Amino acid sequence: METRTWSPRDLMRKQSARTAALILCILSYLLVGAAVFDALESEAERSRQRLLARKRSEFRKKYGFSADDYRELERLALQAEPHRAGRQWRFAGSFYFAITVITTIGYGHAAPGTDSGKVFCMFYALLGIPLTLVTFQSLGERLNALVRCLLLAAKRCLGLQQPHVSAENMVVAGLLLCAATLALGAAAFAYFEGWTFFHAYYYCFITLTTIGFGDFVALQRDEALQRKPPYVAFSFLYILLGLTVIGAFLNLVVLRFLASTEVPEHSARRTNTFRKGALKSRVGVATSTCISQGIHQLETWACDNPAYSPPMSPEALHHCHSSSDRCPARRKSI
Repeated sequence: METRTWSPRDLMRKQSARTAALILCILSYLLVGAAVFDALESEAERSRQRLLARKRSEFRKKYGFSADDYRELERLALQAEPHRAGRQWRFAGSFYFAITVITTIGYGHAAPGTDSGKVFCMFYALLGIPLTLVTFQSLGERLNALVRCLLLAAKRCLGLQQPHVSAENMVVAGLLLCAATLALGAAAFAYFEGWTFFHAYYYCFITLTTIGFGDFVALQRDEALQRKPPYVAFSFLYILLGLTVIGAFLNLVVLRFLASTEVPEHSARRTNTFRKGALKSRVGVATSTCISQGIHQLETWACDNPAYSPPMSPEALHHCHSSSDRCPARRKSI
């Protein structure tokens, strides 16, 4: 079957069309998201603003605060909010902050207060973020390899003669593993933080996808960073291992998408190159064989008829001398 060959211009046009389609999809997705969030959150936001304004007015009337005094009280409350969990910049809190920096979670529950801390944070993130991405990429590959081995073993146990793990099998397994990881974390954080299971599941999802809104942050109650070391260790390990699981699944999904949208001319070009190389190889072998057979036939004729003397190779001379009984000298009849 004849395969279509793609010129570099056609290849560039097809890749540009795919890029334009992806950009259009992203813009459409953003517009849909904006419309849905507007419909869901706008009215609730206005209700909260009205409620807050009413409570602010009641509070000022009750205690006789002026507008400036109330703004100062608000500023102090905002500054005191991060300290409810205890001292944020001891080693445990600093380790928590470092995790949120290099994983790009960025809750916003704590931030450097000194200029030297801000400068170090920028350089720390500049090196730490690429290192973290490479590390989680490698861990995700190892995890996917382990899942593939487990799926092969499971299929062998089921009695399949030639088990095979497809990309769809890996995606389904990764999705189930992600759901289990999120459910496990939600149960744990709901217990330790006093959240509902839904809010804890929401926190785990926002954390492990590195969105990190900061509306729900673990380890921020009852000085947990200093008083609950086992819970602190569990939280750190869960974030790191959960990021590995989610990253491995996202890698599978992205690779699956790239494989499904691969430009077909790449494979066609590789196939054509292989076929051309194989054809040239067969033609070369056939030509070489025919030439060798022709030379051998001419040399044999030379042995049988001394009157015919083409240029002979050393192999033919050796063959003629070794078979002198088959090459007797013929006399011309007079």
